[in-house]
Amino acid sequence: MPKELNDNICDDNVFELVYNKYAQDLQNFLYYKFGEQYNPADKVQDAFVKLWNNCKNVTLSKAKSFLFTVANNMMLNEIKHQKVVLKYNQVKPKDYTNESPEFILEKEQFLQQYQNVLENLTDEQRVAFLLSKVEGKKHIEIAEMLGVTQKVVEYRIYSAFNILKKELEGFKIK
Repeated sequence: MPKELNDNICDDNVFELVYNKYAQDLQNFLYYKFGEQYNPADKVQDAFVKLWNNCKNVTLSKAKSFLFTVANNMMLNEIKHQKVVLKYNQVKPKDYTNESPEFILEKEQFLQQYQNVLENLTDEQRVAFLLSKVEGKKHIEIAEMLGVTQKVVEYRIYSAFNILKKELEGFKIK
């Protein structure tokens, strides 16, 4: 059974008629059922966007049902999301550690020294070292990225490693 021309929601005029006919009723329905706190006006707009995106699949006779179902589901999803947010906010992250203040201070000082030494490396050494040790790239991958040979990459990493060992006490890396 072919659709009538007026039955096509993808037509701007028909869509506008559907919007004008159902938008206020849908907003009132959501407002009365769920309250203002979940932004029923936004959900109405989102439901009409979904209707527009699915206009080829939804007939004019099913438009109202589609809109109310989609908007209701959006509100339910928003409520579920708000419950998760509320539950997460109630869980307080621990604000203590088992580390002594001296250890924390030493760790911060070591990190600062490490960053200073990294800054003093040449750009080539720093890039090769960080790509290898931080990013976990293989020497051949780094060589391809930098457009140099694998031996050059190995030399840059080795020289950066030696400088770090010499400048930092207790520096070990795998």
